[in-house]
Amino acid sequence: MKLSQEVVPRPRPPRQGTTGVGAGTAFGTFGELLQGVLPEKDGDFLVTLPVARWTRATFRQDPGSRDVVVRPAQKTKALRLARLIIDEAPRPAGGLLTVNSVIPEGKGLASSSADLVATARAVGQSLNVDMPPSRIERLLARIEPTDGVLYPAIVAFHHRTVRLRAVLGSLPAMGVVGIDEGGSVDTVDFNRIPKPFTTADRHAYARLLDRLADAIRTRDLAEVGRVATRSALMNQTLRYKRSLEPMRRICRDVGGLGVAVGHSGTTLGVLLDTRDPAYTHRVTAAARACSELAGGVAVYRTLSFPNTLYAGSGPRIPV
Repeated sequence: MKLSQEVVPRPRPPRQGTTGVGAGTAFGTFGELLQGVLPEKDGDFLVTLPVARWTRATFRQDPGSRDVVVRPAQKTKALRLARLIIDEAPRPAGGLLTVNSVIPEGKGLASSSADLVATARAVGQSLNVDMPPSRIERLLARIEPTDGVLYPAIVAFHHRTVRLRAVLGSLPAMGVVGIDEGGSVDTVDFNRIPKPFTTADRHAYARLLDRLADAIRTRDLAEVGRVATRSALMNQTLRYKRSLEPMRRICRDVGGLGVAVGHSGTTLGVLLDTRDPAYTHRVTAAARACSELAGGVAVYRTLSFPNTLYAGSGPRIPV
């Protein structure tokens, strides 16, 4: 059984006061707890499921250059964002942008969003310009639909228009035993697909969002799992996952909370409560069953945010 363990350590914070050098980090997600369309105009939304997988970006100014170079070279979206930030800066600057990530690409794990948010923070620090969430959102909207990974919390986020809907709060850590059905999905192409959801579906998503917000507020992981599973099932009409029913059976067999998916990706995972005395047994059993289903298995751990102060649609929280 091939089992990839979670990557937990948070990258070290950047050194302070280093002229012309900036660093930034951003976490990934395991798909979404919920994703769909609400009855309102521009109602496409998602609810994030942050996990301990990270992107770290560094930007080092080069006084002899006006151009920006990115490493690795395929991180073209990060390069574009760096240039947008520099174009708005008081003085022109060139330099080297380096993006390092342990988040698999094209799987629905917010790899591109994490690259962009980490880049914004790194370039902003290097240039000594503020990069509040509102500014990052405005810039990211010029590049692609984006996940809500710039907020240290579980959030409801309008990913197509790149704006925060609500800070929902934090949950106790969960384990996620995940599989990958293979292939990759381009975020921009996926969001061009017409949504086949009816008016009834849109109202159902609104009710699910209310249920999920209440579950996060009360830290009800069982209800969180039920909402995540329902969202995965409703998403089958948009991006079908052949492994969803087998994963639901595995979840039931091991006593899991529910199944979360990358709605625009290729991943599926069984959610488990890490506080459960039987957690070690359950995660081992789930990993064994998942390996028989799909081969490679990765175990993730969700992030908790003990300093999250706001819930509902109140003020934005700082990063």
